[in-house]
Amino acid sequence: MNETFGSGTYDVVVVGGGAAGLSAALVLGRARRRTLVVDAGEPRNAPSSHMQGYLSRDGMAPAEFLALGREEIARYGVELVRDRVTDVTRDGDGDFTVVLDAGPAVRARRLVVATGLKDGMPAVPGVAERFGRDVLHCPFCHGWEVRDEPFGVLASSAMSVHQALMVSQWSKDVTFFLHEVAEEELSDLDLRRLAAAGVEVVPGEVAELVVEDDRLTGVRLADGTTHARSVLFVGPRPVPQTSLLEALGAEMNETPFGTYPVIDPTGLTTVPGVWAAGNAIGFAEQVVHAASGGYRAAAAIVGDLLMTGLDAAVNG
Repeated sequence: MNETFGSGTYDVVVVGGGAAGLSAALVLGRARRRTLVVDAGEPRNAPSSHMQGYLSRDGMAPAEFLALGREEIARYGVELVRDRVTDVTRDGDGDFTVVLDAGPAVRARRLVVATGLKDGMPAVPGVAERFGRDVLHCPFCHGWEVRDEPFGVLASSAMSVHQALMVSQWSKDVTFFLHEVAEEELSDLDLRRLAAAGVEVVPGEVAELVVEDDRLTGVRLADGTTHARSVLFVGPRPVPQTSLLEALGAEMNETPFGTYPVIDPTGLTTVPGVWAAGNAIGFAEQVVHAASGGYRAAAAIVGDLLMTGLDAAVNG
């Protein structure tokens, strides 16, 4: 570890070393701002073997992407520590004290919270174990790789109709398992759209996934009937990791997909000096969006620190 780690005050502490956090750190390092990234090493996309839709990085393994990012920020003197932030407090002078689980507390003038979210899996045997392999959630991330295979979609609410309709663009063999959703919860328009897309609607609770030779082969209902499927799309329950923002008193916004901070276009929260980026601001932030958000936050912070310093000099 760098012998200066934890000493003095960092210009910025970035909490989270995923795409958003590393992107912010890269911009900050290149702007010659003393920056520390605190990363617990628990990226949301760890179960996936590849990421898609990121121009020039399509198909790259998420772990490789993050490793390259860590190499890049190191070139600009950005420090990175594998640790977890357990608490943050805003001091009377406007700086922050960042408490780490294993290392010393550090001080920062600005914060970027890029702590992401976790995916809560439906409580169906086999779903969590196969998530990221043949149990998927995002057709934009994985649809091309499984195109034209027999799809299943596991409903978690009536809103899952949207997912069933979306995935029909990648396969014309789609079965929509209502699971614990009553057919009466679907509107007439929902049913007509599903029929127009060629999606078969199957009522009844799903009991388990059928796996043979380490491959999904079917979905078994509680009544014992089995439907042959090789891919199952699910809608995980987003669990935003926003406890630090809440502890700082950031204004939060409740959505059907979790509670997220109120931010301006640069990611600035309602707490002065605190920016948020990546899945900490929304469940649908893909890797490319997260990287963009980290960049925007960092650029805004560079300008903010510059003007704050100049105003202090002007005012003597």
